[in-house]
Amino acid sequence: MPRIACLTLADPRDFVIDDALLHTELRQRGWTVDVVPWTAASNWAAYDRVLIRTPWDYQQAPDRFLGVLEGIDASGTRLDNPLDVVRWNLDKRYLRDVQRAGVPVVPSVWMDAWDEGLVRESFDALGCARVVLKPTVSANADHTYPLTRAELDAKRGRLARVFARRPALIQPFLDEILTLGEVSLFYFGGHFSHAIRKQPAAGDFRVQEEHGGTITTLDPDPALRRAGQAALAAVARPVLYARVDLVRTRDGVDRVMELELIEPSLYFRMHPRAAANLADALEDD
Repeated sequence: MPRIACLTLADPRDFVIDDALLHTELRQRGWTVDVVPWTAASNWAAYDRVLIRTPWDYQQAPDRFLGVLEGIDASGTRLDNPLDVVRWNLDKRYLRDVQRAGVPVVPSVWMDAWDEGLVRESFDALGCARVVLKPTVSANADHTYPLTRAELDAKRGRLARVFARRPALIQPFLDEILTLGEVSLFYFGGHFSHAIRKQPAAGDFRVQEEHGGTITTLDPDPALRRAGQAALAAVARPVLYARVDLVRTRDGVDRVMELELIEPSLYFRMHPRAAANLADALEDD
């Protein structure tokens, strides 16, 4: 009987997690499933697989998180997704590699540490009146700031403290997120599984459910499917699961916002076969 550990966070009360659907599917197939906080001491060698699922506080201690994953990898137990993929995907500067592979991404300005002049220049560089500033290592919209020039003036002290030693990226604030929403395509074992559209609540820009976002199912058109496949092809090696977040900008191009390969919410509840699709990929791999 195969045994799998699904990594989560110690306190999941503030998050929407539907991984119980995956746990049920695997148990029905004869798997022993343990849900383990990534911060807990565990005998990783006792498992056949360790699946990184919902450790949604890792960004608060990324070095510690990587250390835990290194311990799992060293135990000889299969880690999904693989450690080298996690290291690459942990920092949003991976988007530069995706762009170099010829995949359209949301235009970005990169900042190694707080540089108010660079943020000011980004409005003209990106051709917009409002930008979004966020860390290159982040999750759940933590420390994400939409800014006009006036808002930059008002928040410069706080921003200087938050980003003093924290690399960041600056992107145009895309009104398309407010109107069309953000699209997520899910792939298990390299095969398309399902898709959703995420739209923020009125007056907000964040699409996550924890911030009031609305989630609906989506049958992606051929252009979205091609964009998702192109993003997946930019990953250096096959992965068990992937979520490609896209936005269709006003020029009609589907651009990658994120390529989520570490701990994406996989929205199993949004498709009747989603949990089974991932279980199939696990058993086929």
